[in-house]
Amino acid sequence: MAWNEPGGNSNNQDPWGGRKGGGRQGPPDLDEAFRKLQESLNGLFGGGKKRGDDDSGRSGGGFGLLFVGLGLLAVIWLYSAIYVVDEQEQAVVLRFGKYHETVGPGLNLYFPPIDRKFQENVTRERAYSKQGAMLTEDENIIEVPLTVQYRISNLQDFVLNVDQPEVSLQHATDSAVRHVVGSTEMDQVLTEGRELMASEVRERLQRFLDNYRTGITITQVNIQSAAAPREVQEAFDDVIRAREDEQREKNQAESYANGVIPEARGQAQRMLEEANGYRDEVIARAQGEADRFSKLVAEYRKAPEVTRERLYLDTMQELMSNTSKVLVTGDKGQNNLLYLPLDKMIDSRSGAAPSNISGAGSVGGSTGASNIQVSPRNDRSRESR
Repeated sequence: MAWNEPGGNSNNQDPWGGRKGGGRQGPPDLDEAFRKLQESLNGLFGGGKKRGDDDSGRSGGGFGLLFVGLGLLAVIWLYSAIYVVDEQEQAVVLRFGKYHETVGPGLNLYFPPIDRKFQENVTRERAYSKQGAMLTEDENIIEVPLTVQYRISNLQDFVLNVDQPEVSLQHATDSAVRHVVGSTEMDQVLTEGRELMASEVRERLQRFLDNYRTGITITQVNIQSAAAPREVQEAFDDVIRAREDEQREKNQAESYANGVIPEARGQAQRMLEEANGYRDEVIARAQGEADRFSKLVAEYRKAPEVTRERLYLDTMQELMSNTSKVLVTGDKGQNNLLYLPLDKMIDSRSGAAPSNISGAGSVGGSTGASNIQVSPRNDRSRESR
């Protein structure tokens, strides 16, 4: 039966052990428990109380709790005030909202909440990509993807001068790319003009960031392969193939020109050298003939008859050297015999060189020996002489 059921003896069945006429032992008193806790804390912090002095005990316990709270706050503040800056990082400290100092690597301390700290990696290369439709100089729309690589060069400017420097970087990049693409023709953007465009975009973008004093340095701008919109992609492909064919034809023409022009120059140089050699030969021969004639005049003045006879013989020898007829002459008063050597004529027709047949004795001599000489074509003129 429960202790509080009707008809039951509630006094005898009290679960707290309270009996009539006996010492009452009820549930634990919360005030008493808090009081014991305060006494123990006061003992730790030197705030003990005297017996019978409840007010002084309560006051000492309040101060003990205050000291504990202050100690916990001090530990939390110290934990948050000490920070470590890595080798690749820097930290900017603001005191009362004003720039105080830039902190390098190591263990450092600042004083929140009067100080604020901005810590960033200043050596890591950062990058972001962007793609958009842009209008070229010849009024064509193309898709230009690019990647910008940058790093923080001045953390103070990066933190204080611009509210969101990386967002400003994206806006400046968009402006620089549109300006460069808008001043470039479409074929340059699609083919070999990307490197030059990337250099121009980097210079213009860095100039924008320096004017804004963002503390950002652009290390590289990469413009990837631009493409036309999907609606006109086939037409653009045809144009690109036509340009490739044009470039191939140009290369073949240049290759042919590189092979023909040096050969023609060599032939021209050879002809010039031959002409110079012929000129020198003619001049030397003319000078030799002139010298020979001068010497011959001197000899002619000394002996005109002998010289005249010798000139006649040399001239006839030169004229008759290529004929196939043979004339046999005898002494004066005798008839001349014209001899036709058929075998020599046949040999001369077949390509053999004719030979001069001469006998012993001198021309016009009285020894009676005959001379065999090559005669001129007009034999009768020779015989009449």
